[in-house]
Amino acid sequence: MTTKSAINAERIQRAMRLGKAAETESGGLRYVRFVHDFEDITRGTVVLHDQAVYGYPPIGRLLALQTGLAKQLSGPFWLEEKVDGFNIRVVRAQSGTIALTRGGYVCPFTTDRLQDLLDMSIFDDQPDLVLCAEVAGPDNPYVESAPPFVAEDVKLFVFDMMRQNSPRFLPQNEKMALIRRYALPSVEIFGRFEVGDVAPISAILKRLDEEGREGVVCKEDSPRQRRTKHVTGSANLSDIRASVYSLLDLPPEYFTSRMLRLALFVEEQELADSESLNQRAGAAFLDGLTGAIRQYRREGRVAHRFRCRFRDPENARRLIRYLKQAAGHVQIVPRELEPDGDYWRLEFDRIYPSLNGLLSDWLAGEVVFD
Repeated sequence: MTTKSAINAERIQRAMRLGKAAETESGGLRYVRFVHDFEDITRGTVVLHDQAVYGYPPIGRLLALQTGLAKQLSGPFWLEEKVDGFNIRVVRAQSGTIALTRGGYVCPFTTDRLQDLLDMSIFDDQPDLVLCAEVAGPDNPYVESAPPFVAEDVKLFVFDMMRQNSPRFLPQNEKMALIRRYALPSVEIFGRFEVGDVAPISAILKRLDEEGREGVVCKEDSPRQRRTKHVTGSANLSDIRASVYSLLDLPPEYFTSRMLRLALFVEEQELADSESLNQRAGAAFLDGLTGAIRQYRREGRVAHRFRCRFRDPENARRLIRYLKQAAGHVQIVPRELEPDGDYWRLEFDRIYPSLNGLLSDWLAGEVVFD
């Protein structure tokens, strides 16, 4: 593949020889996807003909707010909401406007629904723009949780912008001007703060925690564009509750680290109602596991049902193929794809073999030697 982008053909070929990049195809669109970080190119970067869409870089997690702000940020920063959903980049390609996942795949679901989620005329005026956004809601095909302010279907929330062939984010003021000009859906922007503004930031975090929202991202207002994130106690409980079906497949550190983060949040924010939090923490584990046992007794398996809507049924079929390819330790089982007004409603199950196997033995009366 040849390219005139900021990532030249020689670098692409070298990355492919080293297994850092690979040619990928989706719906007839062929492109190069960086499957690992390579030199200064972030994993998830995509090269489409003469366009390079850089991957969204990982953001470090801040665990101690008071000491961390001063240590990680060197000056004023913008504080924005971190929404509980999945990360995508929206870009105009030769085949039309597409949404790319964090890993650099074309997302069949989001691409199908883009016209429902934002005014895409922005790409007529800004064809090289890259919108970095979170898609969130109960009717999504990837995550089992949703923010409390999205009651049905899904919504899109822009949080950053880039240009093709550049890994840098647009300055905050330019981003906000484009959001206003095109009435783009956006994450909540709380304002510009100094590293010493711990009290007002803590007040915001406490409110988000009470409302069951995920947390914040701090974006340094400087040329180096340093970023860090901080999540609420509620977000850690939500992670545990959503992942408990994968208890046997995830490393123990997944759960212990979230309990430690919760404890740090409780202590630093001086949350008073510890008895309620103790109950919620236990329920995050126990409710999910007892629900799994009851589901197994009732249905003979443990699974989570996903529902989402498509304009084009072929995109639903493409999503199932993509999910099966990326499923890892779970199984994807399609159930139905039916007309639903102007849409097609897809239902599929995500099945957890390890937990199913264990419950199959235990509920059949097998003994265990500890």
